[in-house]
Amino acid sequence: MIEGYRIAPIPLHFPEEREQLRAFLARHQLRYESDIQSAFGIYNEEDVLVGCGCAAGYLMKCFAVEPDLRGQNALGLLVSYLMQERFSAGYYDLFVITRAHNEELFSQCSLFPVVRTGELVLLENRKDGPERFASEFWKDGDEEKQVGAIVMNCNPFTMGHLALVEYAVQHCDVLHLFVVEEDRSEFPTRVRLKLVQEGTKHLDNVRVHLSGPYMISAATFPTYFLKKGEDAAALQTELDIALFTQRIAPELNIKRRFAGAEPLDATTARYNRAMRELLPTHGIEFCEIPRVEQDGTVISASRVRKLLKEKGVCDEVIAMVAPPTTAYLKREFLGGNKATLT
Repeated sequence: MIEGYRIAPIPLHFPEEREQLRAFLARHQLRYESDIQSAFGIYNEEDVLVGCGCAAGYLMKCFAVEPDLRGQNALGLLVSYLMQERFSAGYYDLFVITRAHNEELFSQCSLFPVVRTGELVLLENRKDGPERFASEFWKDGDEEKQVGAIVMNCNPFTMGHLALVEYAVQHCDVLHLFVVEEDRSEFPTRVRLKLVQEGTKHLDNVRVHLSGPYMISAATFPTYFLKKGEDAAALQTELDIALFTQRIAPELNIKRRFAGAEPLDATTARYNRAMRELLPTHGIEFCEIPRVEQDGTVISASRVRKLLKEKGVCDEVIAMVAPPTTAYLKREFLGGNKATLT
């Protein structure tokens, strides 16, 4: 440890400790994020906080160090302590998303750049993380095939999702269907994955996978370092697409990515526009299809969830969801009327 300083966990369950951390970050023009699960602090001889680093799931973030400590490996110590704590919590693939100009600092802390954009860099504690992730899904002969991909949350799996998948399989030999792994939806990850697997098992050329940590969800994208007026969604979108095009798609020979048009959600619509612009620059065709309607209304998972909360498993819900989802809802929702989401 740096002479005259100590490093220790910050007990976030104590409000005064949490507020001290929040205030320290604020002095460094950074924001405390509510999903933080663990944190370490560097304290001087007067027991004043002079450095910190935090983590939420597999993401390490909210690093700040007083100027006097810079150049003394304070950041390296914080990263090392956080890594050990995350390993003990069961997270072995660890990441940092930070400003591009901080890349060298974190590269000196046993972290390796995964992808860069003009503004940001994503680093990981493995050199070959995306390649290891993608290798599980590769089959011999894929290099000769037309390979496509869809990334879906499926919260829950609807007839709209199924229509997109059935369209995509007609336009490629192999379809990788990535179900968003982040478990922050009303329907748990294990349920969403199972419903997609059951709902697509009649399609021989579909391979269903969890998205892993390489398809960045808005829920996990850090915003603590963003300045007022910066567009978090735009930055996250650019980083996410860059990661897909540069590190995932080449490993799986993906040449087409499919998505449904988005007339309702502005953020998703903007993501589609970004894919339309950026994917072709990497030799990937973007295929956007019209959304499926029911009685003149676009089928959406958000509408399904709203109806479930208001009416339970009603006829309108059943008409919008795929058969495995109907079976699941009937099993899980009490009485099929005015039930709440499990």
